[in-house]
Amino acid sequence: MVILKTKKELGKMRDSGYIVGEVLNELKLSIEPGITTTHLNTLAEKIIRQYKASPAFLHYKGYPFTICASINEEVIHGLPSSRELVAGDIISIDVGVNYKGWFGDASFTVGVGVISPQAEKLINVTEECLYRGINYAVHGARLGDISNTIQTHAEASGFGVIRDYVGHGIGRGLHEDPQVKNYGKKGEGLLLKSGMVLAIEPMVVEESYKTKILENGWTIVTEDDGLAAHFEHTVVITENGPEILTFF
Repeated sequence: MVILKTKKELGKMRDSGYIVGEVLNELKLSIEPGITTTHLNTLAEKIIRQYKASPAFLHYKGYPFTICASINEEVIHGLPSSRELVAGDIISIDVGVNYKGWFGDASFTVGVGVISPQAEKLINVTEECLYRGINYAVHGARLGDISNTIQTHAEASGFGVIRDYVGHGIGRGLHEDPQVKNYGKKGEGLLLKSGMVLAIEPMVVEESYKTKILENGWTIVTEDDGLAAHFEHTVVITENGPEILTFF
């Protein structure tokens, strides 16, 4: 069931979204060769706690960390570790926050030091897919309009979109209805209404969209070891167009 949020409830979600954005801003500034993802995880939790909020991912279905830190071929759910980032890596950071019972969720992908032109193109296209999708998050549109524009732009740019993992509704729950796919047909799917809140999150890969899960039981990687990028915002559908809650 899709839950519409009231103006009062959206005000609370703006607070959680703001915290997510602040965390991601700080993490982005910290990413450089030699840094470990464990360090980034510790920093993220420290900032979240300073806001009297809780890490949304920590202990969610048993997940043991505050952030997901996915490197190179890792699509999502990369586990923080003592591995040091090196120049040429790309890394996706995903952060969720629970503030007073309301959730925010967002992610970005950046290069570490100097990266290849192909990696840079992948990151840029994935971010473009996010904002193209957000442009269709409007009252009276269809969910498939978001999905289709993400798929169309990614594939026109020579990349693929992940099929097995999707975006989602968000509010009092970290994951609510509806599912927000990154592929689909324009004009199909759920009718979008003012008050819906969606976590739109394109996951774009160099070539094949086929994935596999690592032995750790969490990390999703590309089956062909191609690079993957991931961007996400929490977005409210309003009468006046989409409103991004997780700016960073």
